[in-house]
Amino acid sequence: MHENSRYGYSMHGHAAATFRAALLTALCLLLAAWALAMAPAASAAPSPGDGAEQALGNDISWPQCGKAFPKAPAFGIVGVNNGLANATNPCLAEQLRWAEAISVNPTDQPSVALYVNTANPGLAGSWWPASNDYPAGQTVANPYGTCETKDVGAACAYMYGYAKAHDNAQIRGIERPGDYLWWLDVETDNSWSTDRNSNRAVLEGMTTFYQSIGADVGIYSSGYQWGLIVGIVDESSNLYGLPSWLAGARTAAGAEANCSDAPLTAGGDVALTQFVSQGFDYDYSCE
Repeated sequence: MHENSRYGYSMHGHAAATFRAALLTALCLLLAAWALAMAPAASAAPSPGDGAEQALGNDISWPQCGKAFPKAPAFGIVGVNNGLANATNPCLAEQLRWAEAISVNPTDQPSVALYVNTANPGLAGSWWPASNDYPAGQTVANPYGTCETKDVGAACAYMYGYAKAHDNAQIRGIERPGDYLWWLDVETDNSWSTDRNSNRAVLEGMTTFYQSIGADVGIYSSGYQWGLIVGIVDESSNLYGLPSWLAGARTAAGAEANCSDAPLTAGGDVALTQFVSQGFDYDYSCE
């Protein structure tokens, strides 16, 4: 006989075994109920193919080269670069075909949009401007003055951004570049100056070029990263009032809630929020 002090009585042989089995079953049921209660909502982890039904888009770029693309998104956003502002996504054409095949888009987002890497590498980059001409022989009106050799201030930063935007639109195989919404991807992973004024100038130069060809422009970042890299933008900047695409959510519910966050620049609004699920970047339309 074994004394079961927890329950205050003794059990023999078969009766004890039966009790232990019943107790184990009850514990398993309790654990299962707890796990179900703690599990995230179904909307937090959509499977590929759920995009159109849930009005979720996807963004893809060079990390998805050679891999399966998301199925049936409501809209698609394709990365033009290969992780750096001066490089081309090697499967850009294939990914654009993926986005252009979207047939059901219940949102106000364009069915196909683009995003580009941004940076301010200064003289450490593989190329840095030395004048206000880009391409050669075409002088750009520069609100920060004249860019000169080895100048890493706002004037040359503006020209760097203008030049990178020109290259993205003109030499990376984008047909009709003025037809797209171009998102500027602003992240701390890329190279930036400690001078936020010159960082802002890069993005202003990019925006100037895209708007010069009739394209729309938006900004992708998180509030934290934007604050570190650019900071507050006033009404004198062409970044003021641009739509925001906010990173940082972990679930669909979190992405929806982030639609209420402040835009990256005053005067704009939050158009999109992003979350990651099952290896895919999902984008929630706030509009």
